[in-house]
Amino acid sequence: MLGQAPLASDRLARPLSPATRAGDFVFVSGQVPTDDKGQVIVGGIEDQTRQVFKRVEEALALAGATLKDVAKVSVWLADARDFGSFNRVYMECFGDHRPARSTVESRLMIDAKVEIDVTAYKPLD
Repeated sequence: MLGQAPLASDRLARPLSPATRAGDFVFVSGQVPTDDKGQVIVGGIEDQTRQVFKRVEEALALAGATLKDVAKVSVWLADARDFGSFNRVYMECFGDHRPARSTVESRLMIDAKVEIDVTAYKPLD
């Protein structure tokens, strides 16, 4: 059911939740390649993608979920030319798991190369 309390972390105060649970579904807000102080990390698309996956995994963990529980991924790339390099890291992170995915080129709200949000299915015990 929608409207359940957001899953919080104490990393940084932002006007959004890193993740929320709606019944058996976990919705992770768009994650960007920031360090623990909220600064975008320096590096190319591969480094930034690895950092985004670290943030996604942290948000999923708030609901007891992992990347294996992800059913849908939405990706925004600042530059479509990064698609191949992004895909290499994406495949490293998901391994044999292949969730549904959408990827678009878009100017991002911060100076980063990639943003990812996910929807996971993790039934409540």
